[in-house]
Amino acid sequence: MMRRLILVGAGHAHAQVLKAWASAPRSDVELVLVSPHALAPYSGMVPGWLSGVYRYDEIVIDFVQLAARAGARWICAEIDSMDPDRQSISLSNGQNLGYDWLSLNVGSTLLPPTDAPCAQMLPMRPLADLYQRYETLLAHWRSEADDQPLRVVAVGGGAAGFESLLAVLRRLRQERPDRVVQGLLMTSGSRVLPDYPARVQRVALRTLYDAGVDVQVNTVWHDSRDQGGDWILWATGAQSHAWQRDPARRGALAVSAEGYVLIDAQLRSVSHPNIFAVGDCAQWTPALPKAGVYAVRMGPVLSYNLHAALNGSSLRNYQPQRRFLSLLATADGRAIASRGCWTWSGRWAWYLKNDIDRRFIRRFSEADLFPRLT
Repeated sequence: MMRRLILVGAGHAHAQVLKAWASAPRSDVELVLVSPHALAPYSGMVPGWLSGVYRYDEIVIDFVQLAARAGARWICAEIDSMDPDRQSISLSNGQNLGYDWLSLNVGSTLLPPTDAPCAQMLPMRPLADLYQRYETLLAHWRSEADDQPLRVVAVGGGAAGFESLLAVLRRLRQERPDRVVQGLLMTSGSRVLPDYPARVQRVALRTLYDAGVDVQVNTVWHDSRDQGGDWILWATGAQSHAWQRDPARRGALAVSAEGYVLIDAQLRSVSHPNIFAVGDCAQWTPALPKAGVYAVRMGPVLSYNLHAALNGSSLRNYQPQRRFLSLLATADGRAIASRGCWTWSGRWAWYLKNDIDRRFIRRFSEADLFPRLT
């Protein structure tokens, strides 16, 4: 009997599932991919694209091509609601789908405020929506005749706020050297990059200073006396999607207080074992940071467990890495590298980051998936 496996979301883990499926397709399973976008940017390369180092087509995974190679049916939509007890999902295009197995890799989002009518708001998530907004702002920046200083404010003191602000400042200054561009990083916390070692924080502050960026800590954006800023880069931290936070739309699916899907050691929902969830939309116990490195490492385990579940065989446990190499792009031909208590910075760190990121994205290119025989 034909069974249906639905992959919802074009995330890093699902890219690995589709690649593995293309190498070992199954005739007894209907594979469906649900994603509102054909192209999904790789988060590790987004700062390089923002700064102009990469073209957008260099940082994306073509999920339509990947799905076709895996024999999967792509539906251009996103999940609107679900009934996990009846094993069905409702999509934004009005379609309803039943499933035998479901995998969620929908990432996270941001909910910027709407009370900044004079500002150009640029939320850093969802990544797939960032492209058009950024290109529109860049086109306006290139063509406007105004010669007044432009100020770019990043709200959020984590890696996303740090990297995106430096990247956008570099791009704007390169494209309009005739116009002054000012930078401000604002965070409600007491430190920039609070989840990183003190050495990384010191290097980051020096990098921001060298880039002409003012830093305001212990400052909530809504409470700031000066909420102005020609561009607002909203990077306050990942948030779950609206349907995850709404009990009427998620049904009986178990979620955390913030709406993240609660998963067990096999990456399955703790309430519905025929549902898997990985990456930013899911919550491990204890909670893991919302970082792409975890979704990437979950990919092989998810791929194995989906096949095992379909076969009725034993599943593998996912073991979160205790330490991993972190590489922060500083948009000046350098990067900050850290692992555990070790911290380095310099051009070689950027070369290493560039090499790692390019090798990852190349894994999902057509040439890599189906190399020519020689």
